[in-house]
Amino acid sequence: MLARLSDTDRTAFKKGFRTFSPTIMAIFSWGLVTGIAMSKSVLSVPQALGMSLLVYAGSSQLAVLPLLAAKLPVWTVLLTAAMVNMRFVIFSAGLAPHFSYLSLPRRLLLGYFNGDLIYLLFQKKGFATGYVPGKEAYFWGMAVTSWLAWQVSSVIGILLASLFPDNWGLSLAGTLALVPIMVTAIVSRSTLVAVSIAGIVALLADALPYKLALPLAVLAALAAGSAADLVAERADLKRIRAEGGAGSHNPDRNRAEGPR
Repeated sequence: MLARLSDTDRTAFKKGFRTFSPTIMAIFSWGLVTGIAMSKSVLSVPQALGMSLLVYAGSSQLAVLPLLAAKLPVWTVLLTAAMVNMRFVIFSAGLAPHFSYLSLPRRLLLGYFNGDLIYLLFQKKGFATGYVPGKEAYFWGMAVTSWLAWQVSSVIGILLASLFPDNWGLSLAGTLALVPIMVTAIVSRSTLVAVSIAGIVALLADALPYKLALPLAVLAALAAGSAADLVAERADLKRIRAEGGAGSHNPDRNRAEGPR
């Protein structure tokens, strides 16, 4: 596949792979946990494999398993999955300015392969919007790496679930592996505010049905981050105006600068 790419795209694809490679163990852990959970649920092996390939969203896969086991109505399963995956609406809005020039089928394919860490690392790269040589290839370098790590680990979990004791704590290992990545994404005060508010809301709303805690945390983070940005912008504007006013009323500075 790489041989068919241009030199620019090939280099960008490899950079995407290198960027994403530190997260492979976290993805592998979560994929393994999800595969084991599906195998030990009411799903058959073919159904679990199909869910892994078609859904490709670990959080929603884990969320709906108890509902399927309880034989609840389909609408509750779909609603829960939609609530858990609500964050992908935000991700899509963030990626739209970068890939709006692509055809609809190609954008849908990007949407399927997108994920939390892929979006985070892509945005952290700071690409300009619109067409940029190598940008799509960089995305695919991360996306293909993530997809392969997830599917391989998920299939291992599905087929070999009986070999993994429940007390191994693999889900905790996956969570801990994600913490350093999230910490490096906190690059501003508004981001810190958003993350803090999201964590608080998620904890307070944890008992709500249909996994509503997650979309509520996302909405709260958006509101808190936007408010923090607005406060910071107003503070900067006030400071600039104050400095400008002080300069215009400083006779010594005006004499030193002289006429212009």
